[in-house]
Parts: sequence; C-alpha cells; structure tokens
Amino acid sequence: MKLHVQNETSRLREVVLGLPYSNGGTPTLDQTFDSKSYESVLHSVYPEEKDIIDEMNAFERILKKYDVTVYRPDLVPDCNQVFARDVGFVIDDKIIVSNIIPDRQEEIDAYGSIYRQIHYKDIYNLPETVHVEGGDVVLYNDYIFLGQYAFEDYPQVKTARTNRLALDYLKMIFPGKRIIPLNLRKSDTDPYEGILHLDCTFMPVGKDKCIIYKRGFLNPRDADHLVEMFGPENTFELTTEEMYWMNSNIFSISPEVVVVEEHFLRLKKHLEEKWGMTVETVPYREISKMGGLLRCSTLPLRRD
Repeated sequence: MKLHVQNETSRLREVVLGLPYSNGGTPTLDQTFDSKSYESVLHSVYPEEKDIIDEMNAFERILKKYDVTVYRPDLVPDCNQVFARDVGFVIDDKIIVSNIIPDRQEEIDAYGSIYRQIHYKDIYNLPETVHVEGGDVVLYNDYIFLGQYAFEDYPQVKTARTNRLALDYLKMIFPGKRIIPLNLRKSDTDPYEGILHLDCTFMPVGKDKCIIYKRGFLNPRDADHLVEMFGPENTFELTTEEMYWMNSNIFSISPEVVVVEEHFLRLKKHLEEKWGMTVETVPYREISKMGGLLRCSTLPLRRD
C-alpha cells in the first residue's frame, strides 16, 4: 500500500472508516474522555448503537459513490471504534501511530491487518513521552497545523491529547515542513468552552479556504494569524453554537466535494453559493454526541 496525504482536500482515493458495531454501550461519567460525551451521559442522550450504525453506513455510501476505497479495522467486541482519526494519521508517505490514552490501546491493535499492508519503514510508533492524536494534526501542503496543550496541568486534563514534545518529534520526522503549534482552549465537562482537537475549531476546505471558530484558541493572535493566512474573504467563521455541533469537522473528498452533517445549513449554503462547492450531506448528529464527527471517523491513506 502506497501512502500519500499532503493536505485535507486533495482527491481522496483510500481511507479507513471506523466501525459502529459492538461499541460497549453507554459509559459512566468517569469513563468519558471528552466534554461532549460527558454532557451526553449526564443528560441521558448518549447515542444508541443502531443510530450509530445507520449514520456511519450513510457516510460510507457517500465515500463509495465517489469511488473511494474504504478499509475498516478489525472488530473488537465491546469497544468504541468509531473514531479512526484518534488511532493514527498519515503525513506525506508515513503513518504515525498515535499514543492514545491507555484505556483505548485495543483500538490500535485492531488496525493490524491494515498496517501489514504498509511497508514497516513507513510506520512510526511514537516514543512513550510523545502524545499526539490525529484530530490535532491538520495538513496544508508545506504546513502542519498542530493543536496542543502545552501547560503544567496537561496530565490532569482529559481533553489535552497532544503535548509540546509532539512538536519536536514531528519536526524531526518532517524537517521540510513548517509546523505551527496552536494551543487550544480545554474543558473536560463543558463542550461550549473546551476544544477536544484542532479539527473541532479549524479546517481548510477547497484549495485556499478555511472554516474557523476563533474562540477555540487560547491565544487570540493564533486565530488572527490563520485568518490572515487564508484571507478574510476565504474564511468562514463559526458561532459558538456551530462549534458545539462541530461544524468545522467536515470531510473533503476533493477540493470541490465536501461532506457535511445534514443540520449544518448555514455552512452548506455558504459552501455552495459563495464558494461553488458540491456539498454532500449525511445524518451524523447522534455520533456527534460522542465528541467527534465526520473527519474524526476517518483515517485517509491516499490522496492525489
């Protein structure tokens, strides 16, 4: 298998999509890993497996409609395997295996059949002290935008998934890339205040445009810098409510074709009418109650 991913939007050819089956049921509050799941459990609205299956099947149909080859991990009984992006990510021709929280190690083991199709020299296992998850890694050709939480209380914050050592490690593997660290606002219990991953507050779309929630960054200058990079006319700014429903966590099949959740009406209208894109919609609101959305469910392996 040849890996090739340099950005978020080039024509997609091969992707891993997570699994919706045997996900272990509703966790307790103590077992939740993010603020959206915490809220869902607290208010007894955590999604049923049937709804998760229906939503992921709808997403898979869209991917196959565009002739994308879809791989799936092996099934691990009683394990939530929806969010493939947490497990690993591809940059250029290398796949990085994430150091996810220890309770989720069996999710990584379920990718063995996929990793066996990749040359061992292209697989990078992180040192134990380096923490990074795929949702915090956003690619834009020569740039890598890296969401992180580089503060003393990092070990105590559940939603802090990428540490400052990840920046040094990625610089070592990809010396030709310009890596931009972006510290994210965190909350383990309030999804209106905390950002789990960078792709929940920022995402490039098309060839030169982006979606952003500016309050998701601890340093306002980081958000301003991103808007300057892309240009105000090429930037779609989200409201707090749109961030809560994860409007930035869309998924591009090509620069012209974007998959969004069916309730993202303002975003859909803008993409179609202002930026001239083809927008495919899928129901994904139940899955969003577990703290992730469309991009979180995917691990792209090859784009043009």
